[in-house]
Amino acid sequence: MRQKTFISFLLTLMVLLVTSCAGNRNAMQNGGEVTGARGVAFAEPVPYGMVEVKRGFLKTGLSQTDSLWGKNVPSKEISVDGFWMDQTEVTNSMYREFVNWVRDSIIRERLADPTFGGDETFKITEDKNGDPVTPHLNWAKPIPWKKPSEDQERALQSVYTRHPIDGTLMLDAKQMIYRYEVFDYEKAALRKYRLDPQERNLNTDLEVNPDAVVMISKDTAYVDEEGRIHRETIERPLSSLYDFLNTYIVNVYPDTTCWVNDFANANTEVYMRLYFSSPAYNDYPVVGVTWEQAQAFCAWRTNYLMRGMGAQARYIQRYRLPTEIEWEYAARGKDGNPFPWETDETGEQSKNSKGCYYANFKPDRGNYTEDGNLITSRVGTYGANSNGLFDMAGNVAEWTNTVYTESGVNSMADINPELDYKAAAEDPYFLKRKSVRGGSWKDPISYIRSAWRTSEYQNQPRSFIGFRCVRSKASTTTVRQKGKK
Repeated sequence: MRQKTFISFLLTLMVLLVTSCAGNRNAMQNGGEVTGARGVAFAEPVPYGMVEVKRGFLKTGLSQTDSLWGKNVPSKEISVDGFWMDQTEVTNSMYREFVNWVRDSIIRERLADPTFGGDETFKITEDKNGDPVTPHLNWAKPIPWKKPSEDQERALQSVYTRHPIDGTLMLDAKQMIYRYEVFDYEKAALRKYRLDPQERNLNTDLEVNPDAVVMISKDTAYVDEEGRIHRETIERPLSSLYDFLNTYIVNVYPDTTCWVNDFANANTEVYMRLYFSSPAYNDYPVVGVTWEQAQAFCAWRTNYLMRGMGAQARYIQRYRLPTEIEWEYAARGKDGNPFPWETDETGEQSKNSKGCYYANFKPDRGNYTEDGNLITSRVGTYGANSNGLFDMAGNVAEWTNTVYTESGVNSMADINPELDYKAAAEDPYFLKRKSVRGGSWKDPISYIRSAWRTSEYQNQPRSFIGFRCVRSKASTTTVRQKGKK
């Protein structure tokens, strides 16, 4: 026993000596000066389909009260950091990829279920060394679409349903449920929510009560036996970092009936039946998507990216909806124009020198087609602004992450302004309004100005509201000032 203890002591001494020698060598090389620990430089690749909006300064809102409606749009001087933004609005084909992923995940779960044959290869339960891991789906194994067995065929058909009247086979929209989790880094960083009571207050004159109970609220959700989604905001004593992990469950299939519900006494059935499902509309902006569904898309897009990036994923920021100030800053372009294009002295110029409209909107009373379109247009049809972004005015209005208030930017900071509020299920409905920007194909020119603000409830789908994603940059860059010659 003594011999083992002595050997252990010698090994520890050798490690200390080696570490000490290495440290001495470094000190000798640096002349004893602290020169900093350097890591491998990370160059963030340009995200697919996105453009860089460089940081800068902007005076938001309108310089004077709106002359048409007499509405006051809050104005403030602010600075915004750089970010990546989708060059176009999220299209039907992009969103359909999300829906198909949800469909395929359900199918894979059922193919692994003993009720449908129990093929264990559709789930991974251990690593390459045979050690158990948290069970997760095996996306490398293809779904047997062409020659399924009888059990597999039942699993495949279980996500489809037939129209009770005309017998059309279609995806069962009620089953398209996506569950995701988001860790609230910002809330976890607040001093009042520190797990160590000693860190909650830095005032050394105050005695810390180690037994003080700190209450924390978090979002959670579950699906009942009848397939209904229930969302809850629970409050409980702070106990671990898991209290900052919020769970959301969202039905992600767009509400195609919005075309009928938005326009009474109009023949819009064809859009309800074909706009999302037909390949003819692949490159048109997705509509009928609520703010909650847009948030789910951002979460899925983030997870989808992380799986493909490997170790470098830890530097990449999450996809998200833009703040309303980021959206306005990006829409105005590099010169801060009232519209995404240059205007004349009246500020109301809507056509270029060739007589072509700059955007898809409602040019005149009842005449939607004067600009070349009746409803939405294919994304990128009209010219990009100076930031390289298409359709920042008209086509579809766009969800932002910002909660809607009349005070707007005046209640926010002047650096990266944002007003975020995650309304609880029991909150009054008016607290669930989100800021919507850009105007749409059905709006007059005054509504498609970059500064114009409107709102919609976060669970309300519309045939004229879509969205695009942004992503904060992984790093910021110091720019050398250019002096005057």
